[in-house]
Amino acid sequence: MKLNAGIVTEKLSETKEFYTEKLGFGISFQNDFYLLIHTPDGSSEISFLKPNHPSQEPIFQSPHNGRGVYLTIEVDDVDMVYSQLKNKNIAIEIELRDEPWGDRHFAIVDPNGIGIDFVTYTKTEE
Repeated sequence: MKLNAGIVTEKLSETKEFYTEKLGFGISFQNDFYLLIHTPDGSSEISFLKPNHPSQEPIFQSPHNGRGVYLTIEVDDVDMVYSQLKNKNIAIEIELRDEPWGDRHFAIVDPNGIGIDFVTYTKTEE
């Protein structure tokens, strides 16, 4: 079983630009109402769909309202990713920090209001 999350959004072009140009994602498939992108290593995908498209059933028509969704992207070196995104002038919503449960992470927000948490898992002290 493989999971592919999808977000219904009016901001298809802004989303494509953000994920491909800022985060280095690749395009797996696209047309005028749908965008399927993959992480730089190709291991995971996420899709974006324009709302109210006549080819889609009602449950896939309502646009995301910008709240209540987040993504977590696990990386090998969160400090390096943090530095790269800062150098691209991407606003950092949560500054780089260590959590007592073992995460070292920071977060940004995509054009749809979706929080993206970049994390490197570390061993917690026992």
